[in-house]
Amino acid sequence: MKPPPWVAMYHSITDTADDPYRVTVSPVRFARQLHWLGDRGLRGVSVRELLAATAEGRAQGLVGLTFDDGYADFLDSALPLLRRHGFTATVYVLPGRLGGENAWDTEGPRKPLLTEDGIRRIAGAGMEIGSHGLTHVALTQADDTELAAQTRQSRELLEEMTGTTVEGFCYPYGKVDPRAIHAVRKAGYRYACAIDPGRHTGTYALPRVHIGEDDTSWRLTAKRLLHPLRRRHPADLIPARYGPAVVGAS
Repeated sequence: MKPPPWVAMYHSITDTADDPYRVTVSPVRFARQLHWLGDRGLRGVSVRELLAATAEGRAQGLVGLTFDDGYADFLDSALPLLRRHGFTATVYVLPGRLGGENAWDTEGPRKPLLTEDGIRRIAGAGMEIGSHGLTHVALTQADDTELAAQTRQSRELLEEMTGTTVEGFCYPYGKVDPRAIHAVRKAGYRYACAIDPGRHTGTYALPRVHIGEDDTSWRLTAKRLLHPLRRRHPADLIPARYGPAVVGAS
């Protein structure tokens, strides 16, 4: 049995002077991290591309790159560097907070979020757009109505916005349980990302590795070597099909 693929988790790419939650990477450090990948023959790709390659047995050398929360700094700080390396990534955005800010963070600076135009520009540049819910609510604490809105409605809004199918979901705060997984499947997504989902690991709860400002070359090497491998059957890591077969699955 094979482990799940290696997926890196980023958030904001900007100045790190005020970063109480350690979710910010400076553009200089980010550039060095991308060079680290390239120097080792690794290529950063979206989760959609990574899972498709995994299903076809050609994922060797690919690393998933994800960006949570949909910060506006992705456009000016991350996108140019990704394109310079020929990399792609998945950006998980909040269609219920377009042009807003990270109001869920009680400490630290207010950071602007992507607008509708910004999301379209990112999609047009070849990046994958995924949903991070409507407004950054922990699905494990949401009632049924809220759960449906955060999953199904956010996907509908993003598809209308981008004109493309939205395949991926990312659980806010990384929190996941069977009820949240079922809601995401029912909403029609083909996969979902968490952080450390433990026994829930699979296509609808992919584990990821947090990447921060302190991750120099040696730390990245250690994280890659010590990635907490969750053994799963390869079939568990193949994107699900759309339609009733997925909705009704357990």
